[in-house]
Order: sequence, then structure tokens, then C-alpha cells
Amino acid sequence: MRVIYAILTYVLLPVYAIYWIVRGISNHTYWDRMGQRFGLGFPQLTKGSIWVHAVSVGEVQASVPLVRALITRFPDRQILITTVTPTGAEHVRSLFNDDVCHCYIPFETPVAVDQFFNAVKPVLALIMETEIWPNLYHACGSRKIPLVLVSARISPKSVKNYRRLLPLFRETLSHGILIAAQGEADAKRFLMLGANPDRTRITGNIKFDIEMPADLGIRGAKLRHDIIGNRPVWIAASTHEGEEEQVLSAHKTILQSIPDVVLILVPRHPERFAVVQSLLQKQQWKYVTRTSHKSVSSAAQVLLGDTMGELPLFYAASDVAFVGGTLVPVGGHNLLEPGALGLPVITGPHLFHTQDIADLFTEVGASKIVQSAAELADAVLPLIEDDDLAQEIGQKGKQVVASNKGALQRLLVLLEPLVEQVNRRA
Repeated sequence: MRVIYAILTYVLLPVYAIYWIVRGISNHTYWDRMGQRFGLGFPQLTKGSIWVHAVSVGEVQASVPLVRALITRFPDRQILITTVTPTGAEHVRSLFNDDVCHCYIPFETPVAVDQFFNAVKPVLALIMETEIWPNLYHACGSRKIPLVLVSARISPKSVKNYRRLLPLFRETLSHGILIAAQGEADAKRFLMLGANPDRTRITGNIKFDIEMPADLGIRGAKLRHDIIGNRPVWIAASTHEGEEEQVLSAHKTILQSIPDVVLILVPRHPERFAVVQSLLQKQQWKYVTRTSHKSVSSAAQVLLGDTMGELPLFYAASDVAFVGGTLVPVGGHNLLEPGALGLPVITGPHLFHTQDIADLFTEVGASKIVQSAAELADAVLPLIEDDDLAQEIGQKGKQVVASNKGALQRLLVLLEPLVEQVNRRA
């Protein structure tokens, strides 16, 4: 089965190349170091790197406490972070500067995978969350490189899809992989796919060990004071196509009751900044872009967050948070950042990528699920009008984050034998 899969990767390679080239026409960042997608131009790491794979922005953000711990524990090792998306790459640069190396993970052809391993020479591999790459995993196994799935999760829908290729995934998960699952349900699903019970552990979700800068609240208050003033603010974060229209419809309703309220609208992907700006123009909104560095005038109703890496700052400048990717069937994004800052959280119903966390929030009343623009407006209004209510709900979310910390420490305990193995190799 793996041989068939390897052949298939070569068959699909031209399709993948065309897709990436076309994506780059509208967003040139997709052409950044494109050779790495196909096994060329990787950094040459000579010390034996510790490799962390994080697909995009969310996984990169979740990896922060782990990467910081690795930098501390392995000061003589090069830490390599790979991503799939250019936005993930940019987030790595903004978070870690020169403290880590970065490259793009190659497409799954055996030749590209071999070139990757020959260049970066990993001695330990840590894969964030759900990424299952048969050829990469096989390469780790054949090279006897310890491989850990960090905060591993797998949805019931994914299990059904993977089971159709069960022999491939059973073989993929047989290479001595240590699975650090988010929860009991995730662990059981991995076992159904052939994971080794002796190497499957429940450590929790490392995302709860989120590190918010100590001065973030102060910087958020300063941003608000400098460019918004004392007007009430709500944020719609990480929005997707088809979602901004609903958010703006809700904002129009809210303005009827609170005429001075400001919406911070932050699209998920930078290639959509111009699209959303065109939407604001088409609907004749009075708006300011963050990149203009202008203050929000008394007439402006929307601040368009068209920058990378400032979402936590925007959260810290807001009173209420709507987390996007949930009013459309994307599956949701990180609820923990607004939760950690004590903001009341609102989402749509599509939460399948973050269901466990969303359930914790809804169980204690730290978030509210809405189905439409009208319900979104109805949810935001009382939270803007009643500061005590907003703070009460926000504190519940803050407590959810605080009470679920500890996954990182449990993971590091599991890594100790692997750490010793790396040291022996050194």
C-alpha cells in the first residue's frame, strides 16, 4: 500500500505544482522558496536539528511554549520549524526571529522527503496535532528518528476517511511513534487506526499552555486609546469568505442601538485583505485600515485589521470577541487567545476543528453560539451595554484556560527518554 501511495505522490506532483503556481498569482508569498516544496533549497543544518512541524498560524501559535522549552533544554541544537502555509512561515519569523530555522515541508514524494532529511538532519521530530504524512513518518522510522505527535487529535470524520486506507495508516503509525493525544476520544481513534497502545498517551491540549505577553493588556489599552478613544469595541477575528457579510450585517444592527461602537474586522488570510476592503467600499462603510496607521475618526465604524501578527493585540483592545470560521463550515479557530484575555467569546455553530475546547467554554457559560447575523447582533449588544456581564463571562473563559494548563509539562515528561537518546547520539 505504501508503494502505491508513493507512486500516487509522483502522479499528483504536476497537479500540486500547478495549484501552487496559480495560488501565487494572486498572492506572491506562495512562490516564496518554492523549490523546498519539491525537495530543493533546504537549509543545511549540521548539528542535528530538533524538528517541529506546524501547518499554519494556529499550529505555530500553539507550538510556542514547546519551542521555548526546546530552546532552553537544547541550547546547542538548531531548532527547525516547518510549515505548509506562507502565513505560518511569517508567524514563525515574527515570534522567534533568528532563534529558530524555518523551511517549508516538502510534498510527499520519496525523493523530496529524502532531500529534506539529508539537509536538515533531524534527531527528534515533533508533529503538531493532526498531520499524518506516510512517507515522512516512514523516513523517520527507517532513520530511527524519534517521532512524537504533539497534542494529537483526530475527528470521527477523519477516522472514517483514514479507515478506507487502513493498511497504509496502520503501517504509517507503526514506526515507533509516540502519540501524545489531546483526550481519551482522540487516543481511541488513533488506536483504531493501528497505533501502538504502549506508545499512546493522553497529555491534554498544549494550546492551553498559551503564553500571552505580560505587557499585552497594556499595549492593547494603548492601541485603543491612541486610535479608537473611549468608544466601545468588538472584534470579529479570523473571518472567512461568506462570513464578513454576516458580521457587517450584525454590526449595522448594533450601530442602531450603540451608534459609537467600533468593529475590528480581521480576515483570517492576508490574500483576502483587499477583498474585504472592497466589500467595505461596496457597502459604503466608513472604515480605517490598520496599515494606514490612521486613527479611527468619530465617523468611522470599522477598523480593518489588514496586518499579520497583531491579532492578540486587537483582542486586547476589544470588549467582546467573535471568533470566525464558525458561521461558515470552516470548523473554527483558536478560542483560547480571547479566553486567556478575559473576553466574552461568541462563535457560530461550525466548531468541528476546535470542538473539545468549544464544549468546555459553552459548558461553563464562557461563550455563546449563534446561528445567524441577527443572533450575532443580539449576542454582542448586551455585552457591550453591560460591562459587568461581559467581565463575568470573560472571567469564566479565563478560568477554563487556567484550569486546563499542564499539557506541556506532561509532554516533556514523556520526552525525557527521547531527550536522553538525543544526548547519547550527541
